[in-house]
Order: sequence, then structure tokens, then C-alpha cells
Amino acid sequence: MAKENMTIRMEPELKVQAAALFKSLGMDLSTATGIFYRQALRCHGLPFEVKIDEPNAVTYAAMKAAEKDEDVYGPFDSVADLMEALNA
Repeated sequence: MAKENMTIRMEPELKVQAAALFKSLGMDLSTATGIFYRQALRCHGLPFEVKIDEPNAVTYAAMKAAEKDEDVYGPFDSVADLMEALNA
């Protein structure tokens, strides 16, 4: 089967990181892209879960406390001051 060229736009750093990862797996970007498309066809959709990460209850509580300025220290004049407050 004849192959065609395809252009993909992405951030340069993303391309560098992806190329390094795929090289460590023994493939190039073109091969990895082809695998992605084959898996998408096999799954009839994206071959991975797409979701919004939700903070857990502890994170929500900390965010709410921060909004009320509860248990929040700072600003700190030095790292030593920060460490002292964390150890309190």
C-alpha cells in the first residue's frame, strides 16, 4: 500500500519529548502515529480515557481553607521561616 505524507502541528518541546520516548521504544514519530491511528480504529475512538482530573476531598478542603485564609502562613522572608512554619 502506498503511503502518504501528513503534517501535524505541535509544540516543539512536545515533539522532542515524544521523539525521545518513541526512540527508546525502538520507533520513530511516524511509526508511533501509525500505531495510534490503528488503535483508534480498533477501539472505535481514542485508545485511552479522556477525562478532567478532579481534585479529591482533601484538596478541595485545602482550597476552601486557603480561600478563607485558614491555616495559611506567609509570605515568608526566607526558606528557614517557611520550614519553621511547616514544622509547627
